[in-house]
Amino acid sequence: MSVRTRFAPSPTGYLHIGGVRTALFNWLFARRHGGQFILRIDDTDRERNVEAALRPILDGFRWLGIDWDEGPEVGGPCAPYYQSQRTGRYRAAVSELLDRGLAYRDYATAEETTAEREAAQREKRRFIYSRRWMAETDADAARFEGEGRTAVVRLKMPREGACRFDDLVRGPVAFDWALEQDHVIQRADGSHLYHLASAVDDHDFGISHVIRAEEHLSNTPRQIFIADGLGYERPRYAHLPYVAAPGGSEKLSKRKLGRYLSQPEFKKVYDHGAGILAALGDEVVPERFNPVLVEFYREVGYRPEALVNYLLLLGWSLDDRTEDFTREEMIEHFSLDRVNRSAASFDPQKMMAFEERRMNALPVDDKAEAVSPYLVRLGLLGDERTEAERARVGGVVAAAGDRIKVAGDIVRYAEFFQDDAAFSYDEKAFRKRVGAPGAADRLRRFRPVLEAVEPFDAGTLDAALHRFVETDQIRIGQIIHAVRVAVTGKGVGFGLFDALEILGRTACLARIDRAIEAAEAGSGAD
Repeated sequence: MSVRTRFAPSPTGYLHIGGVRTALFNWLFARRHGGQFILRIDDTDRERNVEAALRPILDGFRWLGIDWDEGPEVGGPCAPYYQSQRTGRYRAAVSELLDRGLAYRDYATAEETTAEREAAQREKRRFIYSRRWMAETDADAARFEGEGRTAVVRLKMPREGACRFDDLVRGPVAFDWALEQDHVIQRADGSHLYHLASAVDDHDFGISHVIRAEEHLSNTPRQIFIADGLGYERPRYAHLPYVAAPGGSEKLSKRKLGRYLSQPEFKKVYDHGAGILAALGDEVVPERFNPVLVEFYREVGYRPEALVNYLLLLGWSLDDRTEDFTREEMIEHFSLDRVNRSAASFDPQKMMAFEERRMNALPVDDKAEAVSPYLVRLGLLGDERTEAERARVGGVVAAAGDRIKVAGDIVRYAEFFQDDAAFSYDEKAFRKRVGAPGAADRLRRFRPVLEAVEPFDAGTLDAALHRFVETDQIRIGQIIHAVRVAVTGKGVGFGLFDALEILGRTACLARIDRAIEAAEAGSGAD
């Protein structure tokens, strides 16, 4: 049997971490078995702007490297891949279920159904619809319609026996038919609901394995009832444990960002990303800037392979020690029998640890390529870069080392790409280090050292500064901090001598002159 899996998102905008984990498991299972992964759009809600909401989903999957063999923008033999374009197929399936006596037209009003449900609550019994307004014949339908009623179509669920199937994650599962409601599959306006559309599409697309989140487990009996009733071959089912919020007490939700931010680990990751966006001058929009959404990690410059690697381990493990996998290793080792039954807690700090390992493992040239788009967004680089610009980016990246945890962290080093007269000073650091008594004069005396030192590299500059300290009979802290603030505008950063070498002699001299002038303008010469 050819393995065919699917992921069927509703077009609701940015990708949720939990949804991507489900899509990843489907993708890996298909790739592991040489099958196909299908992307289908469950857009039965006509009020949504499908195109605008779908774009972030498709872009997110492409960024993550989760490609689809059939679906939107790819096509395939089962097109169309949008449920909104398959109405005729669903209508035919409803007619077939009606003809076989497995569904019926129900003419109850909403008030009448509610009254039955409330009566069951008062009597402390489970609500099961009475089918009082079921049209069993055309004459019944005519009579109800004569009363001005309109009909929905409901499944006529069995009232005895059980629905049984083997779940590839949970094992044998059974649902009592008597506890199943007569679910609506077609609204009064003729539109169709998820349960019917999903069962029909899974058959028409030849889906062999339905791998989805466990909240869909309760949907399975009604979908099996539809599939069996229409003579379809059942797919195999695998229901994945949900991705839990930090702490593991509830399902991860994009709507509970405020609550998660009360947790220091979550807030640290959020604030780190928000700082990058603030430096870029971007507005932090909660709808997309949320660590529960894939877009957050894409915007601030995470490596997609780090996110995929971490998501793999949310509910799956190879053993008790292996964490880092290449894409090829994921495909080679993935199997549903290694999926855990219990929920996996999402930990943004651990996600960051995966990111740091991936970023640190990149060669300098690759890391420089990753960070450059952020400098372009700041207007500090053009789309086409000179060799000198490439060398400077590489120099900063190499000097910063593991301080660059995500590509967006390069914005914290904008001073290395700004004009000498344009970069700004940290006011507190400037007052403390350059505005201190005697600091401007020490900078003035150190300036000729920088002007004369050859070659202008980190090692030679280090030796020259130490000679200056000895000759001037001062403590090293009296000059080194002032130089750092003068040339970078900041009181902290990577190695000073690396910074001087990257900036070059001309820039360093110009920046020291500017700092001296600013200090003397503020407090007078010492």
